[in-house]
Amino acid sequence: MDSLGALAAQFGIANLFGRGFISVIITFFAAWVFTWQFIPRLRDFAVKAGWADQPNARRLNKEPLPNAGGLAIFAGFITSVVLAWALRPIMVELVNIQVLSILLGASIMVLVGFIDDQFGLSPVTRLVVQVLVAVLLVVNGLKMDFNAIPFLPVLPEAVNEPLSTLLTIVWIVGLTNAVNLMDGVDGVVGGVGFVVSMVLLVTAAQFTDRAAAVILLAGLAGATLGYLRHNFNPSRIIMGDAGAYLIGFTLAAVSLLGTLKFSAGASLIVPLIVLALPVLDTTQVVIGRLARGIRNPLGHPDKTHIHHRVLARTASARRTAVILWMVALACGMLGMLLQGVPLLAIGLTGVLVLVCLWFVAHRRVRAHSREDRPAAAPESHSTRP
Repeated sequence: MDSLGALAAQFGIANLFGRGFISVIITFFAAWVFTWQFIPRLRDFAVKAGWADQPNARRLNKEPLPNAGGLAIFAGFITSVVLAWALRPIMVELVNIQVLSILLGASIMVLVGFIDDQFGLSPVTRLVVQVLVAVLLVVNGLKMDFNAIPFLPVLPEAVNEPLSTLLTIVWIVGLTNAVNLMDGVDGVVGGVGFVVSMVLLVTAAQFTDRAAAVILLAGLAGATLGYLRHNFNPSRIIMGDAGAYLIGFTLAAVSLLGTLKFSAGASLIVPLIVLALPVLDTTQVVIGRLARGIRNPLGHPDKTHIHHRVLARTASARRTAVILWMVALACGMLGMLLQGVPLLAIGLTGVLVLVCLWFVAHRRVRAHSREDRPAAAPESHSTRP
């Protein structure tokens, strides 16, 4: 038992049989199972309701694909967090307010994404809502501190305050859209969302006062894993903007809550490395489009994203997804190392993530082999070139 306790301590677990650790496990599995079991029912309803992405010149799917998967991820996420809250209420009033602001912001993002999926919204409308949701976090105390960023000069508070607010808004809005722009090949965003959630979860667990961040990340990790069971190529459902907004926003917001909050001694380096894949993807796309003279780089879709480039080389949506999962995991493990997470915890986290991804991917492939399809399934799809 002593050796088992020592191993648990590497992950920041003070008591394997304590209420805190058990609530995290229940949160993860509740989100996983709920999302896994809910998606087939939601898919049937979405088909009847016409909630689907139609094939066109910009997309790679050859048949209509239900695009309501984000609703299932959201339902699994919220259900598990409410269950965790019932099992272990968060007693700190400030943390309660911040968690509620994240959940409210996530709900708004899902609603806006779903409306955009089904009816279409202008880029300006989406951007305005995203900025307002970011402001919601700022007024509730979730904000970066520019003066805490290393290698930069310390500014007077009169300058630091508005600059920190602006930096926070850019972080929230930028990462939300970066994750959305990655959603172009089956399984990529679901897998990357799971990997990053698990990495940030283990990192947050190293600190005794980060229970809120751990619970939120456990719920998101479980929900994305449950969704991935139905989305690994050939997918039965896609998440749409609703799911991509939820994952991007929640990861960006939770990175400000607890361990990765940008206060004294912390920096932008760790979360930027952990979330490097979507950040680098969006950066290279925007720079490339600006270089080609495109004035509105985010409103001019093309196939220059990293997932498109990898897909062109591999000619396989499955291999493309797995490659990008590995890149995200490598970035995450590097970020954990820089955060000071014990090497044993980093290694075991990598193994656990790989086992979970293999399990859901294997189950999807096996299920597909049993499906009676008249024609070969499409290799990939694209909801956001």
